Amino acid sequence: MAEWYEKSFGEDYLLIYKHRDVQGAAHEVQQMVSWLSLSEGSSVLDLCCGMGRHSLALAEAGYRITGVDLSDVLLRKARECDKKNQVAWIASDMRHIPADDEHFDAVLNLFTSFGYFTKDEEHIKVLEEICRVLKPGGKFIIDFLNPAYVERHLVPESVRESEGQRIEEKRTIDNGYVKKAIAISDLDGGEPRHYQERVKLYTRDEFKMMIEEVGLRIDQIHGSYDGEAYEPESSPRMIFVGRRPAEES
Repeated sequence: MAEWYEKSFGEDYLLIYKHRDVQGAAHEVQQMVSWLSLSEGSSVLDLCCGMGRHSLALAEAGYRITGVDLSDVLLRKARECDKKNQVAWIASDMRHIPADDEHFDAVLNLFTSFGYFTKDEEHIKVLEEICRVLKPGGKFIIDFLNPAYVERHLVPESVRESEGQRIEEKRTIDNGYVKKAIAISDLDGGEPRHYQERVKLYTRDEFKMMIEEVGLRIDQIHGSYDGEAYEPESSPRMIFVGRRPAEES
């Protein structure tokens, strides 16, 4: 049986998240560039790149970008937007990054593209892969939701219309996961199409422990892309900025 993330990132995903804009990605990339302090031409992996908004903005900023995602649909959209063929787009599972050891100057995992699996070991495997493909001294950004903020601001149910479709979303927190059930139907009628999303709610301390377990180090934790420090109860996000320590001589 296919996992939820193998089914949910298709054509309907483009409809559900069409509000994510290029201008927002440009602002976020500008902040990320300031956090990473990379030289022009540095090699950067956008792990779970989706439709490629951040990959393309990073390429425009002068970096050599590889975008990896499991979804053929999202990668197709990314390639369509990549008019200058600036990015290397690759289809792969995040637990098995198709790159040599110590290949990238930086790895990015953005907008809660983490916590998809049922076992902690699978999430640790993703972090191990990030560490493996980073050069010693290489930087990473992992942008995750803040569980406390999610719990306080969870909207149990919402309904909207877009492009002749009714989109109904129901959200719950259950057994350590935030879950979303999505039903999309034509306004003219017909059977709805159903999707699920599920993300493990790791706290800052749990995330920090996993990151350090694989040999990475955290330098900063931000609460949003406006740059303020992470506040456990009020920040909307947990944005971990860190590095793979340089090897001792």
